[in-house]
Amino acid sequence: MRSCAPARHTEPPARDAAPSRRMFPALRETEAVYLDSASTTQKPESVIAAVNGYHSVRTANAGRGTYAWATSLTREIEAVRERMAGFIGAHSDEVVFTGGSTAGLNAVALSWGLTNLRDGDEILYSPRDHASNVYPWVRLRQLLAGFGRTIGLVPYRVNGLGEADIDDIAAKVSPRTRLIAVSHLHHVFGALTTLEELRGRLDPSIAVCFDCSQSGGHLPVDVAELDADFAVFAGHKMFGAPGTGVLYCRRRRHAELDPFLPGGNSGVFLDDSGLLPGPMPQRMEGGTPDIPGILALGAALDTLDDIGLDTIGTHNRALTQRLITGLRPVPGLEFLPGPAYAPCETGYGIVSFTLAGISAQDLGFVLGELGFLVRAGAHCVPSNNEPGDEDSVRVSTHIYNTFDEIDRFTHSVATIAEEVSS
Repeated sequence: MRSCAPARHTEPPARDAAPSRRMFPALRETEAVYLDSASTTQKPESVIAAVNGYHSVRTANAGRGTYAWATSLTREIEAVRERMAGFIGAHSDEVVFTGGSTAGLNAVALSWGLTNLRDGDEILYSPRDHASNVYPWVRLRQLLAGFGRTIGLVPYRVNGLGEADIDDIAAKVSPRTRLIAVSHLHHVFGALTTLEELRGRLDPSIAVCFDCSQSGGHLPVDVAELDADFAVFAGHKMFGAPGTGVLYCRRRRHAELDPFLPGGNSGVFLDDSGLLPGPMPQRMEGGTPDIPGILALGAALDTLDDIGLDTIGTHNRALTQRLITGLRPVPGLEFLPGPAYAPCETGYGIVSFTLAGISAQDLGFVLGELGFLVRAGAHCVPSNNEPGDEDSVRVSTHIYNTFDEIDRFTHSVATIAEEVSS
């Protein structure tokens, strides 16, 4: 675990959410308290305008026509690519537009894994990560088995703080390890894993793949600082539209990548020997892109810059601490691994818990009836029968949430606890 100052149990400062809240139309005329931003964030006016604008003004395809509507869209898409590259500390040819994080992780499995993994190679992964960071590697193993290659999927543990167990990873890295898959910010536990403790200890031939679905747009992410070879981002979790994501592919891995979606506009060449890969990032793209989604991502990046990731991080930490403080005295409430067990005041806007006497689904339903929109269930974690993997209620905040909302939520949970225990 990274070092941190001891908890002072003081109330951290929080931003006045009112100005930010006005940017999100869905929150303007509702009494509901939206606490499910880990599933998808609310959309600011600028993002909605970007989607509507594409469909209502100069609708065309990009990367094909030579008329002004088409060429201007091509330039706008490449400008968003450059903006995203700057946002994560990458080069523009390392930014691939995808259909989302799930698509990005599957692209790594199919474009890189099928080509580079040999019989006996191993992938280290956490079975307690999101299914999208588990199932692609399982499917890859099945596909390679059909070609007569057997690869190993080596699970590593998660500690009580919800972080990847670095000592366990270090102990399981072997001469056959080719990939380490890790969740940057865990979607249930709300814990940050950077693999910082392993810097300089890993063979450069081992690729490191970060799932940044939850961290992107919530806190600063620098792929160079992470020493990532691959990283995925979900546009809809960073104020953008659903169906658009980003895959970061480090330059040193480009020669190892086969075309992922060969077809129109995929940068693939055909000669007598077959298909030849073209330049990046077109090699990993193909067909008509999600043009309105990419334009919306550009608008989302502008909004994130206007608010500031440091501001968002500070606000979420304050809300997380307020939530933990309010829930801790509730009888029968148990926190899942995460910031509730940290020795310092930390938090990234995600807290999950269970309550004795009522199922997570029933509790989520009751809270929904009271106007609190939370996620309840297994949260897309594959069933492993591990402690902490049981169904739970997850609260996830963002810049548009307030202390008052958190206080009303914790009061409601306490009231429900009294009723189910009586």
